[in-house]
Amino acid sequence: MKTTLLSLLLLATAVSIEAQNLPQTFQLADAPRYSEKTGYGFDRVDTPKKNSNDPFYFSVRVPDGNYRVTVRLGSKKQAGNTTVRAESRRLFVENLPTKKGEFVEETFIVNKRSPRISAKESVKVKDREKSKLDWDDRLTIEINGDAPVCESIRVEAADPATPTIFLCGNSTVVDQENEPWASWGQMLPRFLTDKISVANHAESGLSANTFISGNRLKKIMSQIKKGDYVFVEFGHNDQKQKGPGKGAYYSFMTSLKTFIDQIQEKGGQPVLVTPTRRRRFDKEGRTVNTHGEYPDAVRWIAAKENVPLIELNNMTGTLYEALGESGSKKAFVHYPMGSFPGQKKELADNTHFNPYGAYQIAKCVIEGMKKATPKLTKYLKTDTSYDPAKPDNVDSFHWCPAPFCEMEKPDGN
Repeated sequence: MKTTLLSLLLLATAVSIEAQNLPQTFQLADAPRYSEKTGYGFDRVDTPKKNSNDPFYFSVRVPDGNYRVTVRLGSKKQAGNTTVRAESRRLFVENLPTKKGEFVEETFIVNKRSPRISAKESVKVKDREKSKLDWDDRLTIEINGDAPVCESIRVEAADPATPTIFLCGNSTVVDQENEPWASWGQMLPRFLTDKISVANHAESGLSANTFISGNRLKKIMSQIKKGDYVFVEFGHNDQKQKGPGKGAYYSFMTSLKTFIDQIQEKGGQPVLVTPTRRRRFDKEGRTVNTHGEYPDAVRWIAAKENVPLIELNNMTGTLYEALGESGSKKAFVHYPMGSFPGQKKELADNTHFNPYGAYQIAKCVIEGMKKATPKLTKYLKTDTSYDPAKPDNVDSFHWCPAPFCEMEKPDGN
């Protein structure tokens, strides 16, 4: 008992010291490698060399919470074009050009979390998740782009009143850590201002009930505050559950009601999202609903409980049909053998998106959000509308890949 109390006191002290060290501005020209002693520095890949166009990472050890990050992009010696992502490839700044001698500051909110809920409880993290940046003790910034230039990174605790959008879901929502996989949840921050945070708790292979049993909803409930939002998208893996009590209008409905009740009890706003369609077409070139009764079940309980609904199932069907049966492959992980280092076989996945597809679907979510939760529109960077029947040209989409790839498909389908 004494050992446990001592450990808790030491942990509380460490957290307090780290919190007091912020805000800090880290000048990258003379920054060290990350170490447990310093608690900050270049991480994951080699320290960037002068005038190099290689991507790099910078980490700062911080407790769980929302952090206001300001990057000063630019260089006195060269023009640049910089993309900034955080944690597991959450997109914040996209292909920002700077002239030689020009500097631009970009600020955004990053949510950092760990599996710990309390002294006795933690999230049941999968083995594949244990090495993810989303779950470690550091806030990690990825500086990427055609010519990445970043002079400094400032990290400070965000205003405690900063609203948070929590995301619950499966592999179509999760922050995918490695190329070429991507999901709409990690693209969402790109479209939001520095007045709101996105905390993506989704994970590949999960259904609504396994999300709950894995303590993931409990983790969110330990952090949520009045006025926060929780977006909930399930269905892909739920429909594969068989046996007594299973089904769209049975166990699935019970789980969604659990989400709604617990979120509302904390003063949060639940938002239900119908599941993204899989890439499947009929002979007439129309997409096929492969989710059975599950999208209708989401619609039914949203109406019954008077909860906002984002109609992503229909929008993604419209998107895929606009791209066409062949063209829609460019929104999914369809790549010939040898497209990525270590790829020894063709990738042909009709459930999981590549960055272009995830980006388009994030735009669909934004459009759905405007209708379902109009109060959130004040946090959008732009009021430009998106029509899934007229998707962005794939050839105009420019994604600078992270230096880490994985050929094993995400859990779930």
